[in-house]
Amino acid sequence: MIKLSNLTYYPIKSCRGFDLAEAHIERMGLANDRRMMLVTPEGKFLTQAEYPKLALVTPAMINDTVTLSAPNFDPLRFTIQKMGAISHVSIWESKNVQAIDQGDETAQWLSDWIGASVRLVRIANGFKRKVNSDFAVSAEDHIGFADDYPILLISEASLRDLNSKLNSPQGAVPALPMNRFRPNIVVQNCEPFAEDTWKRIKIGDVEMALINPAPRCVVTTIDKETLEKSKEPLKTLSTYRKQKGGVMFGMHIIPLNEGEIKTGMHVEILE
Repeated sequence: MIKLSNLTYYPIKSCRGFDLAEAHIERMGLANDRRMMLVTPEGKFLTQAEYPKLALVTPAMINDTVTLSAPNFDPLRFTIQKMGAISHVSIWESKNVQAIDQGDETAQWLSDWIGASVRLVRIANGFKRKVNSDFAVSAEDHIGFADDYPILLISEASLRDLNSKLNSPQGAVPALPMNRFRPNIVVQNCEPFAEDTWKRIKIGDVEMALINPAPRCVVTTIDKETLEKSKEPLKTLSTYRKQKGGVMFGMHIIPLNEGEIKTGMHVEILE
């Protein structure tokens, strides 16, 4: 029986994530997942690709209070601002996304940590950053500051398959943890890359559409503890997971309704 083995949400895009025993699924993904992100003073989004030190920022979130911490750095607590002047920010192809700035103190803390002038913003309540219409299930499908789609799913078996190839006599690379790939949903008890073949699944009362494979970038090559960079896993994945559009690992998901899901729940393959 295929089961939901792990749930993770990321309060701030490119910063550390948190594992959950249960999560509320909204149409735009897990509640509070990637609703905030760092931007330049001009409003352009930033990621670990430019600033690997973001991987060491832990945004602990309780209700609307966030505590930012990083190694050997004084923590900062702030209350999420949901009202105020609208900033217009850009992420990938999305321009003029409405967002609320999270204040000077928060911006200064993050700027000091990564060594560049940045702001922290939260997507404005009610603003809908639409999913690519070529792949959307509904015209209303929307996301926060995730790259392309509301949810990313990966199976444990797919990671084991990758690690078996990394640890072949030719490679002998240490096994990679799942956090290299930053999924929201991890499932177990299926064949490697079985998720590639699923079209619709149901977990609890929540139905989800699997849209397309996720192309992977250099962020996967950054060790989330040491910040060391290597050619893996992209080098190995490119030998057997390369498709039109990139090296694929994981599946993009659009929720079809809202509801609660919990680790240990059965993952029903509807299609």
